[in-house]
Amino acid sequence: MTIAVILYYLMKQKAGEDAFPDYTVDSVARACDILSAFRDPTELLTLGQVAERAGVTKVTVFRILSTLVSKNFVEKVGPRAYRCRFKPFRNKRLSLGYAAQSEVVAFISTVTDSLVAAAKDNDIDLIVLNNRASRKVALRNVDLLIEQKVDVAIEFQRISDIAPEITDRFRRAGIPVIAVDNPHPDAVYFGADNYKAGRLGGVHLGRWAMQQWSGQVDELILLQSAVSPVLEARILGIYDGITSVVPRGSALPLFRYDTQGRYERTLETVRKHLSRSRCQRILVGAVNDSSALGALEAFREFAREEQCAVIGQDAVIEARQEMRRPNTRLTGTVAYFPETYGERLVRLAIDIAEKRAHPPAVFTAHRLVTPGNVNHVYPNDLLMTGKKLPGA
Repeated sequence: MTIAVILYYLMKQKAGEDAFPDYTVDSVARACDILSAFRDPTELLTLGQVAERAGVTKVTVFRILSTLVSKNFVEKVGPRAYRCRFKPFRNKRLSLGYAAQSEVVAFISTVTDSLVAAAKDNDIDLIVLNNRASRKVALRNVDLLIEQKVDVAIEFQRISDIAPEITDRFRRAGIPVIAVDNPHPDAVYFGADNYKAGRLGGVHLGRWAMQQWSGQVDELILLQSAVSPVLEARILGIYDGITSVVPRGSALPLFRYDTQGRYERTLETVRKHLSRSRCQRILVGAVNDSSALGALEAFREFAREEQCAVIGQDAVIEARQEMRRPNTRLTGTVAYFPETYGERLVRLAIDIAEKRAHPPAVFTAHRLVTPGNVNHVYPNDLLMTGKKLPGA
């Protein structure tokens, strides 16, 4: 090292950075801000969206984007959209912590798989923990994620009474939280409008009863999960949907059973109900597909399948396979597309970690799936099962 270089560093340490001139080029800095507005190479942004994220005026953004397009750093897509041609750089590698309710629920497992894949694609460290449907384990996992100093925590747990304590622990540690499907105090909500999704299914079930039974229904069974108010919103939506279609629906004999969304528990519960009931036309609204399939199996065991009509929620693969059976009484289910959650959760987590503007709630899409459209909505099930789909 030369004497001049040594003297330079000694002077720098003594005088501090401010003693040396700033060689930053403002136009280049703004161009960097504009490129940073793009979160991944697949995202399309309008001029206004780029200006809002970058904090730069539209006039300046337009001129710089035009330059970046001419140099092939940015691609113009259509008349109004832009797309970055490379993955943006980050100041540091992000670390996300994810704690899921349980590994045994198919819907949650699908969300977990999609999140793991999205974190890998975005070069993000992801810590995955299993709460095992336990309050004690869930709180212990919060402490583990705090110890690991994650940038953002993602909680997918449905035990509502511990939600305030979970977010309070993260808040005191300075870690923002995303709550999946079950709102937590002071957390960003990510998930469906469960009441709206439930009502969608309930209206469909009511219309089925009007078409197939001329609206003559003997009783209504609702299979709920009292542990989560969010899942109860689905059941309320199903009930309101049915009663809005079926004449005198609100006067029907109503049976509510808390089966916690579990197949075995639902099977046993509906068995007991059928051993007492002699009704000929029974509508069943289920909080998820596990309970819907459990109820359907109970009716089959009693050789009374034709006396029921069932609506589920989640559109898991087992429910989709059931709807492909001829004359199935699973009239439909509501799809939430958990396989798409991962990428959207990662994008939201990046915005939060990098202190970008983000909404307090992000709602996911849902869609009614029936025996009539299941092959259209899920055409790739053939690849998963290795079997030819009916009508394919």
